[in-house]
Amino acid sequence: MLTQLSSQIIEVTEKAAIACYDWIGKGDNMAADAAAVNSMRENLNRMNIKGTIVIGEGERDEAPMLYIGEKVGKGGIEVDIALDPLEGTTICANAGESSLAVIAFAKKGGFLHAPDVYMEKIAVGAGLPQGVIDLDNSPKKNLQNIAKAKKCVISDLTVMILERSRHEELIAKVREAGAKIRLIGDGDVAGVIACTSQNTRVDAYMGTGGAPEGVLAAAALRVIGGQMIGRLIFGENKKQIDRAKKMGIKDLNKKYSAEEMARGDVIFACAGVTDGYMLSGVKMTKCHRKKIIVSSLLMDSAAKKVTRTMSEYFS
Repeated sequence: MLTQLSSQIIEVTEKAAIACYDWIGKGDNMAADAAAVNSMRENLNRMNIKGTIVIGEGERDEAPMLYIGEKVGKGGIEVDIALDPLEGTTICANAGESSLAVIAFAKKGGFLHAPDVYMEKIAVGAGLPQGVIDLDNSPKKNLQNIAKAKKCVISDLTVMILERSRHEELIAKVREAGAKIRLIGDGDVAGVIACTSQNTRVDAYMGTGGAPEGVLAAAALRVIGGQMIGRLIFGENKKQIDRAKKMGIKDLNKKYSAEEMARGDVIFACAGVTDGYMLSGVKMTKCHRKKIIVSSLLMDSAAKKVTRTMSEYFS
């Protein structure tokens, strides 16, 4: 069912990436994000779907653009949608590495309805024994298990972590255990997916980031393999806890696997905005007429297929 939407889903992400082109390196996070959001909404509303945004840019009263619960499409196939029109707004604004336009589709009820809170995450690539990672393990224990499974030593491993003050203790513990660390400034979805590719030479992703990005990353992992565990973080925020309960979350301390965050058939797609370790960024040439080149990736769980595309748009 979802596979028939593949070409349209790719076009939605590619056009969102292209919409950001004029804002790359301009230092305006909000303008870049707005360009991606407006493009994504416009093109989603052209699709023959009856879509509901279940992972978006926040709850309706806090995010006027592509909010959780928003309806999109002209009518047709009923789908749930998770999206981040511009993952890495700061990356784009600073012309940094690996900003993406990201979207995922599932059948109704397929995605964890995660509120816009933080999520504790750990992820590894494919081919490792189930249970090799656990959020309740220490970083050292997780690294020991990963190294044993990969038949190497901890000093051979590289962990990707968001460079945030909240991760100072985690970074210290990973280094104390002997592993290498690759710090990134932004880009939670790309960071999780990076540990599934041999080209990135990243063995694990650890840290705390947005719950919406966690669900999007889980959708990708469902197709390309790997393991991920996420746990929502609420603290004492009663407003967030109340919202979570209204969204159907009963156990606030539950650890979610990738399969629990993205169930059934899913399609994940992303398009490169700036050059990165997964995709090339948008390029523009002006010879006889303007040509825009954009790289994208589509992962289809039903087809068990990953498709890399280099598209050219002319005007």
